Amino acid sequence: MEIPDTLDRQLLDRFQRDFPLDPQPYARIAEALGCGEAEVLERLARLKERGAIARIGLTVRPNTVGASTLAAMAVPSDRLEPVAALVSGIEEVNHNYQREDRLNLWFVVTAPTRERVDRVLERIEAETGLHVLDLPMEAGYHLDLGFALWE
Repeated sequence: MEIPDTLDRQLLDRFQRDFPLDPQPYARIAEALGCGEAEVLERLARLKERGAIARIGLTVRPNTVGASTLAAMAVPSDRLEPVAALVSGIEEVNHNYQREDRLNLWFVVTAPTRERVDRVLERIEAETGLHVLDLPMEAGYHLDLGFALWE
């Protein structure tokens, strides 16, 4: 695996939070790092290709814009892959993962309204024939997932 150079490390560390809210955010990052916008874009593309970055995107506090819920299903092991693919293919599902438990498939549904979230869960139940456990958020707790990657 290629070891990130100083500029890659700065790009990864400094912009985990406070991504510029600007019409040209990559130009603002380039200014802060003392390089060009094209270089920032090329480095981000390379880091994503190597798997160092999964995505670049906004995180919104749950249920402040639209509605969301955490959901879980107990999927027979021989059906896990096709059911996970079906769930992942639904536009309103923003991530989907396997756990080692009776409830082995977990995902988050986000939509403009709670009614739309309910329709998505009903669709998944209808298409899989499996019950979907709906776990709407009762209280929010903040967990900052940003951390220094290098000292």
